[in-house]
Amino acid sequence: MAIPFSRPLALSQGDPAGIGPDITLMAWLRRRELGLPPFLLIGDPDVLALRARELNLAVSIRETDSASEAAGMFADALPVMTIPAGIEVVAGEPHAATAKGTITAIEKAVSLVINGEALAVVTNPIAKAVLYEAGFRFPGHTEFLADLAARATGRPVTPVMMLSGPKLRAIPVTIHIPVRDVPQALTGELIMETCRIAHEDLRHRFGIEAPRLAVAGLNPHAGEGGAIGKEDEDVIRPAIERLRDEGVDAIGPLPADTMFHDEARARYDVAVCMYHDQALIPAKALGFDDSVNVTLGLPFVRTSPDHGTAFGIAGKGLAREQSLVAALKLAAQLGRSAESRR
Repeated sequence: MAIPFSRPLALSQGDPAGIGPDITLMAWLRRRELGLPPFLLIGDPDVLALRARELNLAVSIRETDSASEAAGMFADALPVMTIPAGIEVVAGEPHAATAKGTITAIEKAVSLVINGEALAVVTNPIAKAVLYEAGFRFPGHTEFLADLAARATGRPVTPVMMLSGPKLRAIPVTIHIPVRDVPQALTGELIMETCRIAHEDLRHRFGIEAPRLAVAGLNPHAGEGGAIGKEDEDVIRPAIERLRDEGVDAIGPLPADTMFHDEARARYDVAVCMYHDQALIPAKALGFDDSVNVTLGLPFVRTSPDHGTAFGIAGKGLAREQSLVAALKLAAQLGRSAESRR
């Protein structure tokens, strides 16, 4: 018999003009069928109500200021902690005036979890370009969450982005930077810190007693022994050797073009890649609808769907809620795992 949740997940609305409202409404409608954990949407109830009408979805929306109250009402209504969008939102038409509300919703979600009122943070997709217009100074969600965590705890935080799906877990060592800047950004210490965090979180949050890390090379054929670039031998290999000396089961550098077929994936628990697309292309190809973005290295659990705002289909009934459903389920699983260790 499932143990009831006393605390809900804190779900930020994301960009209100994107598909965040759509998939939130659709997920709530399937709450019983899918056995979803209770979640509290932090955002604008008027946006949700309008989107529900546009999509012809019968969803009861109830405002609340209490996270604990939200868990109790979730079975009968979608609980919403109100953060005004700032303007009247039109599906598919992003506007910089909504940026403040989007940012505030993320901050509130983190605050609820850090204060013990919510179990974990789940974030709907944001549009970084919209936030940049309003002065947002972070490359993305991951870096912003790390800053919020550092401010709340007074300790520096190194965030590690991982896409987790049924067929592959993949981590990019460098994230939201131009490809031309990757070789200069890659350092042995960055690779080691990323792998250490992955090792610890896979052990303590995912319950993998001895995680196996497969580390990709940067260059084609992992540099071909130095013939196609020096980074693999000069930076990546020494980092892996030091990790192994520390007791981390890491192998590589491996040619990225042979790391992701079925037989290769059976040999490791996570692929550690050198840049964004090297990790995210195979992760999304192998599980676009059911992969989850997980931020490792934070003092709280955070998950997110692995897709973007999809403005082109917002409000049209074309969005799919599977990735958000997977993010909610994984957040609950990891949140309860963290609770059990306290």
